[in-house]
Amino acid sequence: MMYYPRMKAAVLETINAPLAVVDVGLGALSSGQVLVKILVSGICGAQLQEIAGNKGNAKFVPHLLGHEGCGIVEDVGPDITRVKKGDKVILHWRKGDGIESGFPTYTYKGKSMPSGKVTTFSEYSIVSENRITPVSSDTPNDLCALLGCGLSTALGTIENEAKVRPGESVMIVGQGGLGACLIKAARIAGANPIIAIDIHDKKDIAASLGAQLFINGATQNIGETLKNALGIKEVNVIVETSGNVDSIRDTLPLLAGGGRYIMVGQLPPGASIEVTNANHLFGGEGKMIKATQGGAFSPTKDIPRYVQMYRDGKLNTDNLITHRTSLDKINDAITLMRYGKASRIMIDIQN
Repeated sequence: MMYYPRMKAAVLETINAPLAVVDVGLGALSSGQVLVKILVSGICGAQLQEIAGNKGNAKFVPHLLGHEGCGIVEDVGPDITRVKKGDKVILHWRKGDGIESGFPTYTYKGKSMPSGKVTTFSEYSIVSENRITPVSSDTPNDLCALLGCGLSTALGTIENEAKVRPGESVMIVGQGGLGACLIKAARIAGANPIIAIDIHDKKDIAASLGAQLFINGATQNIGETLKNALGIKEVNVIVETSGNVDSIRDTLPLLAGGGRYIMVGQLPPGASIEVTNANHLFGGEGKMIKATQGGAFSPTKDIPRYVQMYRDGKLNTDNLITHRTSLDKINDAITLMRYGKASRIMIDIQN
């Protein structure tokens, strides 16, 4: 194995504290593990939940973060068959084909530090074989990172979970990085109209992505605005990305009969959902409420298909990335996300 004694990485040392950008040592590769040089990484809303300790991770700090990225294979451990040194790969949290390895080990402040089976906020990462998918070397880095989570989750949610048909109305609640990708996915599916909801003023970015209507949920009544602006009272599909209990309560009654309400955003631990006036759920042909994990996308099957869609001009990433940063400035980027001032932020890891 090639030897990389130290690297720069962002470490979650303490819950609800800024990440520490520090030197970390790399452990040896065991069966099913791949050493990847990270080129770029997106920042997902899930990392905000991890920093808050809402992912069941509080007892495992310190540890590394990040789960959508693009990199180059630097070395492979025993039993690896799907990739080789020099391959370009997409790093993703959903399981694909290959070995499910054990947890990798790093060295931090002179002590052993186990971490997740895919992490991307570091110059190098030890990754389980089933958390990477090889792509051709000319696949754009940013596209690769987006397909690690945000864009693939959006495409899978619209296709697999919501099963959007051309001409159906779609409401996307929450206009962070995932919400932006969901607008793209809804457009590909032929949805019309597409309504974007957020508590921050994101009218311009929503329009640039293809939404016909933006509603500020903090200052506007969503139901009244729907009726006044579009002449409709209900929508066929609602995708909720914020994981906010009040948001779910307020938007669920806007679902049309036969509609599908998909919860992508994870609620905080211990949170409960109250369905008010629940009789409306039986309107028309009934309504479906479903929580999804990553839109049920399959990395091995779907990522090559999504890359081909990009090459065919059916999928573009225009306006999805609103900011770029370096690993040293990752805490500033996280603050932008926390206060709703960004969609996807891309970290250029090797800068």
